[in-house]
Amino acid sequence: MGLFNRKKSDDTESQSSAPPQVELDEDGLPKTPTQPLRTLDEEQIAADLQTLEEEGVDVDDLASITQGLHTAYQEWSQQRTTDHRQIVRRYAVGIGEHLNRHTDLDWCLVSDVFGTDLGLADGPRGDFMVVPGNLVAARWMRGETNWIHDVVGHLIRRRER
Repeated sequence: MGLFNRKKSDDTESQSSAPPQVELDEDGLPKTPTQPLRTLDEEQIAADLQTLEEEGVDVDDLASITQGLHTAYQEWSQQRTTDHRQIVRRYAVGIGEHLNRHTDLDWCLVSDVFGTDLGLADGPRGDFMVVPGNLVAARWMRGETNWIHDVVGHLIRRRER
């Protein structure tokens, strides 16, 4: 899936960065597209949210997330001294947490034919899934920072609790 891809793991509580084993059906699709977060995932989310708070980003406010991402991108593009993947992950977590708080979507690990990643889904069947890392990473590569209100706002309107 991309940015948060995990490697194989034998148990869901493993502290490694390995993803849980995903069983595929006859069409090559995951039989269980969502799995609960592991302790490692919860800790990473908490750490990223803490960093965003320290940067003055309010994850309950899309304008604040947008401004934070814009500032982070501008600083990174001028200096390129930090690993952009950490910035992308942090803002993906901020967007994911916003969706977790303001919609019926909950944090989980989501799997598809490309791998397993941090995401949000509407339940264990994963009839509706979002991978915030993909939302942020694709736009980061193009230098877009003013998309959050429209894209995340649309998801919220579709998935309000």
